[in-house]
Amino acid sequence: MTARQLIEMGIAYAGITNSELARRLGWSPQLLNKRLNTGKFTVEEWRTIAQALGATMRIGFLFPDDKFIE
Repeated sequence: MTARQLIEMGIAYAGITNSELARRLGWSPQLLNKRLNTGKFTVEEWRTIAQALGATMRIGFLFPDDKFIE
């Protein structure tokens, strides 16, 4: 799954539009579309996007002993 697909699924689940997500992020719709096209986001941007969608973003490493490092 690409970053674009994941974010677009989140937008659909949250029941908002791309324009509304851009507004919540303080971005222009054009900037959001450009970023979705490149698929390049920092970890902090992922957290901000998740918050704007009303979700929690988790990224880290899950080890075989169930240790999860965020």
